[in-house]
Formats: sequence, structure tokens, C-alpha cells
Amino acid sequence: MSALERSLRIVYGWIEKAENDLKNAMLALKAGEECPADTVAFHAQQCVEKYLKAYFAFKSIEFPRTHDIEELAALLEPGSRIGLSIKEQRRFTAYATVTRYPGEYEPVSLAEARRARKEIRRLLPKEARRGR
Repeated sequence: MSALERSLRIVYGWIEKAENDLKNAMLALKAGEECPADTVAFHAQQCVEKYLKAYFAFKSIEFPRTHDIEELAALLEPGSRIGLSIKEQRRFTAYATVTRYPGEYEPVSLAEARRARKEIRRLLPKEARRGR
């Protein structure tokens, strides 16, 4: 296997993981009022993180092992944008940490979970947005 093939395998691996997180979020949302909104938020964050890491792998940009979306977005090349505001990036980062364990945090509402799913769409190419 060539170096290019190995690199592409890594990129496609990140994309596949991001897509699986998106699928999990969408499947959970189908539960309606029974939806575990915190799970949707967690998978939304994971989707954003993994799409960013796929991009970095494609561009051969070194990235840290972190769940911090703002930190990852700061690695984008000048002129590149993530499609999420700083406030949204920070909210997504919180989904990776506070939603995973019991504790004192504001629960994620179903409306917020739906909003997170919609915000992910801004990261996708137009061709990939159908049905999402």
C-alpha cells in the first residue's frame, strides 16, 4: 500500500466515524419526546470533531488529541472556516464533556439537541446535506 493510500484510508476512517456519529444522533432524534437529548448532543460534538480531524488528516496538518472544537478550529488554514461561531464551538465542546457523566450541569433539551443536529449541516458539503 502506498503512502497516499494509507493517508486516504485514515481520512476515510475519520469521515466514516463522523458519519456514524451523525447517524446515531439522527436515530436518537427519531424517538421524539423519548429522545436522550444529551446523547444527541454528544454525538453531534463527536461528528464535528471527527470531520475536522478528517480535514486535518487530508491536509497533513498535525492535530492534538482533544475534544475542544475551538482549539481544533484554530488549526484551520488562514481563510478556512468551520461554519460555527466561537460560541457554538464552545457549546459543542461542552457536549463532549458535561453530557457524558452525571453532575451539575444544565440538561440538554430536545430543542437544543435538534439545533445541534442542524448546526452540523453547515459543515457538510451541499451534496451531503440531503436528508440530514
